[in-house]
Amino acid sequence: MPKAADTGGKRLISLAPDAWVKWVTQRPEVVAKEILGSEFQWISRETDVLVKAYSDTHGDFLILNELQLRYTTKMPLRMRAYAALAQERYQLPTYPVLINILPPPTTVTVISCYEQEFLGLRAIQDYRVINLWEVDAEIVFQQPIPSLLPFVPILRGGGETSIVQRALQVLRADDQLNQLESLLAFFASFVLETPLVQQIMRWDMTVLRESPWYQEILTEGKELGLQQGLEQGLEQGLEQGARRQLIRVLQRRFGEVPLSVATNLESASLAQLENLMDVAITVGSLAEFMKFLSNERDSE
Repeated sequence: MPKAADTGGKRLISLAPDAWVKWVTQRPEVVAKEILGSEFQWISRETDVLVKAYSDTHGDFLILNELQLRYTTKMPLRMRAYAALAQERYQLPTYPVLINILPPPTTVTVISCYEQEFLGLRAIQDYRVINLWEVDAEIVFQQPIPSLLPFVPILRGGGETSIVQRALQVLRADDQLNQLESLLAFFASFVLETPLVQQIMRWDMTVLRESPWYQEILTEGKELGLQQGLEQGLEQGLEQGARRQLIRVLQRRFGEVPLSVATNLESASLAQLENLMDVAITVGSLAEFMKFLSNERDSE
């Protein structure tokens, strides 16, 4: 059974900071000098990582890395704020990078610039966007980029069993990387059936729950609920957000979700919905989830 590990952004980037900064800037001459502490009031999440880098052409500068589980429309303003805070704190040019891990809903468009005009004044902040689902999985092995190994299953062409096994072999061959097994298993569960994932690697649900990415999935659902809760009541809003997020996870893993599933979830409590999120991530098929849901309803 794998040990619990710090799989936040800082831990991942620190595995090979030089390879990371070369990749996000697409400049082979850039080197990482230091991973800086998140000393800003607003930058406190495990997925915000500030790296001090250097190149002969540009001298010292900052690379602001924001690893976002799923892009939201709040990101442009956040990137503007983070870039300004970093530049003011360290008095260095800042290169902001937004790394989106999972695709957003089809109704949301990912943009790479914050722009606003108010009373004749303009505020503009460009930032680089990297959508992991558009990144070729082979790049991780060829360059190599160890920090991206846990994400291989969701990269382009990375959802094949042989590719996941290849990533696992690389992780297990390195004492520094082998603690990332559970994170690799987590993302593999989005593209492979759970029994197959369990067959490929040692996977424990308790370890999975400790991942910041798993926690962010739950938090995302709660945030959706909080927005609606302003009008509909906090508890109802939380339940609604959790319900929507649960359906999105099912759609991401298994495709179209029958209307009957959504209907059966209508009366579920927040605690039940969070428990069902665990089930949605661990079951091997939609039919298995529906059977579990049906048994839960019958036992009430």
